[in-house]
Amino acid sequence: MLTPERRSIVELLIALAWSDGRVDSEEMDIVDALLDAFNTSAEEADALRRWAKEPRTLEEVDVSGLSRSDLTLALQHGVLLAYIDGEFSEKEATLIDRLILRLGLSAEDAQPILESAAAFAKSLLPELDS
Repeated sequence: MLTPERRSIVELLIALAWSDGRVDSEEMDIVDALLDAFNTSAEEADALRRWAKEPRTLEEVDVSGLSRSDLTLALQHGVLLAYIDGEFSEKEATLIDRLILRLGLSAEDAQPILESAAAFAKSLLPELDS
């Protein structure tokens, strides 16, 4: 069963994916991978995929119950989602800044998370180093 906190993390990623007006298959692959990692039931996963079919915003997602580790996980996956198309644009940087604000993290707290998440994304997508 998906906990409310984990559901919020998945919903945040879906909202991030919608930031450009659509959800690409690569973005949905990250959402699906997280659903698998969370051992989400088929019914819960289907419900979240249906939820993902409509445009979503960060403000729609309840983050009040997220722990520090949940916030870190959400930000890490948000950065990975932003890099998934092989580039990290100014628009995506602005969106990550919005996510940091939404999560209630300070810039100081977010910086090491951003750095490690970017390094991880780049290790998965070597074309980012060029």
